[in-house]
Amino acid sequence: MHRFSDPVDRALLDDWQRDFPVAARPFAALAQELGTSEADVIARLRARQAAGQITRVGATVAPGTIAASTLAAVAAPEARVEEVAEIIGAEPGVNHSYLRENAWNLWFVATGPDRAHISAALSRIGRRSGLRVMDLPLVRPFNLDLGFSLRGDTRVRPVSLPPDITMLRPGDREIVQALMRGLPLVERPYADIGASLGLDMDAVIARIRVLVDARIISRLGVIVRHRALGWRSNAMVVWDLPSEAIDRAGPMLAAQPGVTLCYERRPVAGGWPYRLYSMIHARSRAEALAHLDAAAARPELQGVPHLALFSSHCFKQTGALVARERRTA
Repeated sequence: MHRFSDPVDRALLDDWQRDFPVAARPFAALAQELGTSEADVIARLRARQAAGQITRVGATVAPGTIAASTLAAVAAPEARVEEVAEIIGAEPGVNHSYLRENAWNLWFVATGPDRAHISAALSRIGRRSGLRVMDLPLVRPFNLDLGFSLRGDTRVRPVSLPPDITMLRPGDREIVQALMRGLPLVERPYADIGASLGLDMDAVIARIRVLVDARIISRLGVIVRHRALGWRSNAMVVWDLPSEAIDRAGPMLAAQPGVTLCYERRPVAGGWPYRLYSMIHARSRAEALAHLDAAAARPELQGVPHLALFSSHCFKQTGALVARERRTA
């Protein structure tokens, strides 16, 4: 694990993974909290991004609000893994792509402004690869607030109220898409976003605040790369439970130490019966398996068939696609 001996670096990456300032000069606000200068904060974030320890300073959104997404997988022959991964990663809406230990070995998240956009992307991937694409749409989330404490804090954040999608307005998608790409690491990043969209800074700030308050933007802050920060062993654990049992098992599993994501997905008849999904991130495989054993021992999951699909390689990790790409002449 990379050890951040510098307390400013540690606080910057640990304390600002969420609740990032939405103000004219957000990095100056961070500097005041951290006891340093605005220029120093920007320089530190640029250095961490260049080192591959953070992807961006930006947003994640609540599922099913401003965009659509699905988890998908293909069973690529070993000799074609790199080729098929390249086909998958070429789709702009694919924002996460991993090689995992299973016959279904290439797993990815496809995102887009609507379900039709995702269906088209999955169809292209299937056609170009010649492989069946298994589509696993989200049914309901239990914990999707993916953050990593450098201080070893394993507490799960409480489940918030549902997002209020009535607060969405025309133009919000484009603002959120800019946040998905990441804030420019400059003194007035919201002004830069506004300039790219033909809006003034105050209008951008006002809309971001509304979207945060409405919980459509579920997290705004430093988006870290978990592997670069020491969580090198991660497994997607899938559980074969009937839908009615997930009401109790889902919230329990989401609160387990080491579980960073937990959600229900639609099963696929004739080969993939799993409904409950959880991600375990740990510093070692032994630690990940210990977390899994503890979860499997809970009454809600005792004896439940499950698979642990450890990831062995990350092919892609970017922000989601929520707005259609602008076409230039």
